[in-house]
Amino acid sequence: MSKRSSSPSSGQLVKRSKPDERANTNQIAISNNNDPRNKALIRNVQRTSSLEAPIVSLAGAHSSEILSCRFSPNGQNVAACSSDRSISLWRTYPPNTNYALLSNLTKAPILDLQWSFFSPIIYAVSADHLLTMFDTTTGQRVRKVRAHKEIINCVDSVLAGGAGVELVATGSDDGTVKVWEGAESSAGDLADGGKRAAVTLEVGCPVTAVAWAQDGQTLYVGAIDNVIHVFDLRKQAQISTLSGHTDTPTSVTVSPNGQYILSPSLSSQTLIHDIRPFSSSPTRIHRTLHGAPAGFENTLLRGAWSKDDGGKRVAVGGADRMVCIWDVETARVLYKLPGHKGTVTSVDFHPLEPIILTGSKDGTMILGEIEPSFRTQVAEKLTKPPLLTTLTSSDHYL
Repeated sequence: MSKRSSSPSSGQLVKRSKPDERANTNQIAISNNNDPRNKALIRNVQRTSSLEAPIVSLAGAHSSEILSCRFSPNGQNVAACSSDRSISLWRTYPPNTNYALLSNLTKAPILDLQWSFFSPIIYAVSADHLLTMFDTTTGQRVRKVRAHKEIINCVDSVLAGGAGVELVATGSDDGTVKVWEGAESSAGDLADGGKRAAVTLEVGCPVTAVAWAQDGQTLYVGAIDNVIHVFDLRKQAQISTLSGHTDTPTSVTVSPNGQYILSPSLSSQTLIHDIRPFSSSPTRIHRTLHGAPAGFENTLLRGAWSKDDGGKRVAVGGADRMVCIWDVETARVLYKLPGHKGTVTSVDFHPLEPIILTGSKDGTMILGEIEPSFRTQVAEKLTKPPLLTTLTSSDHYL
């Protein structure tokens, strides 16, 4: 008679995963002393993304605070700009290398950046009044425009519907928003826009945020007068305003379905406005969110909508060194994510997976995976095709 193999040492609890769970799980051992063989708890963590680990730190590139960070349109790369006047480029997936550092590009801090939609170009704005375009394949500056008379705080880009032209909007302390022609679809050549703006919109006070509507015809502009100005590019005039803030909005972001805009403010209150043609609310305020303190530094905190689930969640960083993620439908706080040692200035969601990117004043970024949206999981189960079975002559129905 054969003997059974020896049982695990006393005090050790082992959880065995099911065969169908092993592909997307990581095994973690937790011990309360220096010897992991004793008193260890081994558990499986369900993975939800293709990252090398649930949390990945991107550090070492910048010597000063990160002011903006974004995923590329395909989600394969990350770009960040800093007050040290440089832009760093990273791989999203293993080995997460910092494959480029564009240094000393301007004479003042780079405050915001955006990826081009169909060419390897990054649009960056800085405190020395410049709009600069960089080719990410060569690392060379391909265009520099003295766009405004004062500090440029924000930039956003959009593909104009039907025309196939990329438009870039910049907002400045000089109280104007200017629209520029961006990069052409063919490998980095620039449109014949010269160094003159296609459109100049007068706001009347310093601009802190700008965002395009999906049609490329409407601009949402945040300013220090505590309202969001709505401009029609065809009329080149303001057509309405969105109120509700008691302090300056720090960023404006349009939802993936184009029906709502997210705008945190220096009052530590984040608003979601309804921008559909008809709204049941006179103020158009869809949700009021709390949980991301702005602090006393007057930092322009940049929020984001989730993209993998169609905008069911939003995120904003705060002066408490955490990132707050809300469910849009219920306005409930889903996550308060720690990890940074300074104010979280910028967040972005991966376009395809439940991954959040955060940048901070501590000069580092963090990639973290989160749970997929509950409604997304339900939809996937409902749309999963049924299991088909082939009946033989010996099979029969009961």
